[in-house]
Parts: sequence; structure tokens; C-alpha cells
Amino acid sequence: MQLSRAYVEASVPDSTAASELTELVLAIRQVVNRHPDWETTARLVAGELERHLPSAEILSSEQRRGDPARYQTHVLHIERDGSFSVLALVWRPGQVTPIHDHVTWCVFGVIQGVEHEELYRLDAGGDFLAESGSSTNHAGEVAGFAPPGDIHRVRNPGPGTAISIHVYGTDIFRVGSSIRREYHQPVRQAPLAA
Repeated sequence: MQLSRAYVEASVPDSTAASELTELVLAIRQVVNRHPDWETTARLVAGELERHLPSAEILSSEQRRGDPARYQTHVLHIERDGSFSVLALVWRPGQVTPIHDHVTWCVFGVIQGVEHEELYRLDAGGDFLAESGSSTNHAGEVAGFAPPGDIHRVRNPGPGTAISIHVYGTDIFRVGSSIRREYHQPVRQAPLAA
């Protein structure tokens, strides 16, 4: 995902949406400035995102429609010191990420629709992936993680557009993408219990 610095000062449709974003950014800033470890930061940011989860109106109606070709990313805020970025991801029905992990902690909250997440672990030799869990997140639900152990794939299984707010613990412009690595190894199904 290549981004332009012009997106830093994202415009939001109205003053209510701008206020929602401002409240969220201030709450995240207070948590991130404590400088705890990544796992603690992800947990604390998840709590703030849950308390300050904005509405879908934080995006314009055009942005909320999404792109038929692939999920879309809209940068809403990048902290000046590079400590975190806030993005909105818009998923049309059936759109899916590759299996990937991240360069830093990530927290997300669904503000419209449904997102399904599949979790994976890499075998000791690095030759195969094994599914290690899954979750379905509906509007209003928040989740997060910190590397290592953050290999996952996200999809929109619903009939309508899904929108989520993602907070990453880095300057998304500096690193170019939140994705550290994509995984193309075959996925082995867990053995059935006897």
C-alpha cells in the first residue's frame, strides 16, 4: 500500500465526525505516550477504541461505498511523532486480505457490517500454516494483537459493505504498509480429535 503525505490531514464529512476522530486520537495519544510494551499498548488502545469507536459517518458516502476491485484504505490520522496511525478500511462483500502479519501492534473496531478473521501459526520448519482460531466481529466489536503470533487473514463474509477503524503503532507513511510479510505456504487443517 503506497500512501501520499497529502492524506495526513484527512477530511471528515462534518463537525460531528471530526469531533469523534479528535476524541479517539486524544484517547489513543494518552495511552501510547505511556510507552508500555506492545501487548499492553494493544490492550489499552483496544479499550480506548471501544470507548471512542466512531460512526461510519466518519467517512464520506463515496468512501463508504468501497472499491469493487479490492478493499480500500483511508488514512484518518498519523501522529506527528510517528507513534501511531488511524485508518479506515472499507470492505465490499467477499473481499479478503492475503494471509499476513504486521510490523507492529494493531487494534481494530468494526463500525459497519461484519469482518471475519482467521488466525494462523507457522510450523517449526516454516513450510506450512495451521489455522489456530477464528473470530467474527460485528459492528461495535473491537479486537487487537501484537507480534509475534499475529498471522491472520481478514474477510468480509456479509452481504453488505463492512467498515473498520484500524490503529497501528507506527507512522504508516514511514513504513509504507502495516504488513510485515505475506504468507503463501499451504494451510494444513488441524487433525480431527478422536
